[in-house]
Amino acid sequence: MTLARRYRLLCPIARALDLVGDRWALLVLRDLHAGPARFGELLDGLSGIASNLLASRLDELVEGGLVRKTVGPHQVTVYELTPLGASTANLLYELAAFGSRLPPDPDRREPGNHRTIAVTLKVACGRVVDPKLTLRTELRLDGEPFTIDVNHGRVDIVAGPAVAPQVTLETDYESIVAVSDGVMTLEVMTLEDFASRLTITSTEPAAVQQSLALLSAAVQRIANDAPPQEVAPRLERPRRARRTRQRR
Repeated sequence: MTLARRYRLLCPIARALDLVGDRWALLVLRDLHAGPARFGELLDGLSGIASNLLASRLDELVEGGLVRKTVGPHQVTVYELTPLGASTANLLYELAAFGSRLPPDPDRREPGNHRTIAVTLKVACGRVVDPKLTLRTELRLDGEPFTIDVNHGRVDIVAGPAVAPQVTLETDYESIVAVSDGVMTLEVMTLEDFASRLTITSTEPAAVQQSLALLSAAVQRIANDAPPQEVAPRLERPRRARRTRQRR
């Protein structure tokens, strides 16, 4: 936030908003929790943002110490979170849990990619994971791959295909959102129900059960952490048309 627009209040919430309170700032951080990204990847994912506004937000986040520019593969400039930026994970998770009970905008835009899900799912998995678990899973949402790495209970979720995954799970974004948004009630949600929404590839039955148990518990944790539905009545989420993704 520019100096002229800062709150200048003796309040930690106001100080936080001085750094992340401008429009799009938190959404840029949200997408970077899925791992380093090129400018174009962020622009594609943040449907509706102008390129000059994204450049301005990135400059402000770099100046604020939340994001840094670095050189990625093939000597391409990428943006990534600093330790301070990474510390916003729980903040974004609580916003996602709160927002899951609010009715969607009837004229909403679909995100250009599913980096949106990474930080929420990562925090939820971290809150329910067995501290002894070690597992590598590839989760494909509408064909878009994410790596879920669990190392002795430490969970990381990043955009991109997994190296030698023990399990590959394929589903659509709406099936994940249906549970976390409370469209499918938790009372009838079972591990079998969740598995029925997935295409599973693996030669390790035990790893399959571990992956399903972790993700099922995580999406239910998101729903449990959201405000009660009677506090924030919501409209039923209309099911969107399935996107056809073009490979680049």
